[in-house]
Amino acid sequence: MITQLTLENYRCFQQRQQVRLAPLTLLVGENSTGKTSFLAMLRALSHSIHGKVPNFREAPYDLGGFEDIACHRIGKAGSATTFKAGFVISAKAHSRDTLHLDITFGKVGVAPVPVRIRYTRSEVWIEWEKVSGKKKPKHVYRLGTANGVWQLPVHGDDMLFVMQEDEGLSAQIPSFDRLLFLTSLIHNGEPGFHKWQKSPVGVGRASDRAADSPGRDDVQAFKNISRAIRSRYQFPEFSYASGPVRSQPHRIYDPAISRPDPEGKHIPMLLAHTYSSDKKKWNAIKGQLEKFGSAAGLFNEIQVEPLGEGGPFRLLIKKYSKRRKGPKRNLIDVGYGVSQILPVVTELLRQDKPSVLLQQPEVHLHPCAQAAMGSLFGSLAKQGAQLIVETHSDYLLDRIRMDVRDGKTIKPRDVSILYFEPGNLDVNIHALELDESGNITNAPPSYANFFMAETDRLLGIQRCV
Repeated sequence: MITQLTLENYRCFQQRQQVRLAPLTLLVGENSTGKTSFLAMLRALSHSIHGKVPNFREAPYDLGGFEDIACHRIGKAGSATTFKAGFVISAKAHSRDTLHLDITFGKVGVAPVPVRIRYTRSEVWIEWEKVSGKKKPKHVYRLGTANGVWQLPVHGDDMLFVMQEDEGLSAQIPSFDRLLFLTSLIHNGEPGFHKWQKSPVGVGRASDRAADSPGRDDVQAFKNISRAIRSRYQFPEFSYASGPVRSQPHRIYDPAISRPDPEGKHIPMLLAHTYSSDKKKWNAIKGQLEKFGSAAGLFNEIQVEPLGEGGPFRLLIKKYSKRRKGPKRNLIDVGYGVSQILPVVTELLRQDKPSVLLQQPEVHLHPCAQAAMGSLFGSLAKQGAQLIVETHSDYLLDRIRMDVRDGKTIKPRDVSILYFEPGNLDVNIHALELDESGNITNAPPSYANFFMAETDRLLGIQRCV
């Protein structure tokens, strides 16, 4: 479970900001306050755990190049030369056994790429850093404890450094697998710790008294953090990121194979494939979709209708009235909200404990359906999912607060509401908390004033200034 995120010199987050993430995290605030940038960084860091090079231009978050992403300072300071981000990974949502991942991004060409990666557990850390060389960059690995810092020499025929002879792009950007490979060697007793030398990069006075090579306690500490990193490597990454605009419905679908995409173009094909290949699985997802559709007032039945074996198909929707069932209707002939929410709900329900990033899932939904989304999110979070949701819907947020109050799904600690408040040239993120009654207990004045002003206007109240 990712439980904390840190940002510094990233987009509109100039000052270091550290916020709590929960099984259900809601991002709220005005437009253009950095909520999409927040989601993009979460995905980039999540990819880092899984050996992928972060891509800040991957849909649905295209943030541009390094100059578009790094903070722009006023005056002679100019733009930041690096930006930093990191998060805390816990074995469970509220575990004290935490692992910190911190990444510093620099500029190669026009792209932001990691130039330093550090994992920390208690006072022990393992670090990779790209160091500029005369001909090509070198990859330096360091180990640190309270007793000192040691560095693996950058010469010799150690098998770890055979990987450093890469040319081209792979020499410009790090392979996260290198750091994981190092932790694997440490976990298995290699490389020999007698090869590690005292690093010129120390940790205060401890570096002065550090031994030439790590001691027995240091070696054991390194093995422990390596074990923790290897276990967190299996942490499920954010498997789906949806944009605020989803694909338009079609009257007839071709059964083409489609890769998952933020607009949900693949969902009709996925449903049709499940219908034809696994009736048990189809009945399960169909039942879950219909349960949500009924609660949201959108539909009561969903069907796949093949138009020939292995050929085109249609998606049909049926809605009940109080006295009778309505006729089957093509997905394109019902309210636009059904086709827009179907990709999001299908992705959430077809996964076991999904970890997803969602942008404005309430788009095109009426208030009842927006509220139903809140209850669905709470139910999934209770079952072990991690959902990061950007929303402008009071109905969605209020339903979650009411479900906390009524004890239906989740507890206050399982919800984090992050309020993005614009400043002069940057943005502050406030972590709002809920009490047992679902009330927000620590809202800043700007958050409370807006909603209070709207309520006063509705009631016709004029307050003295």
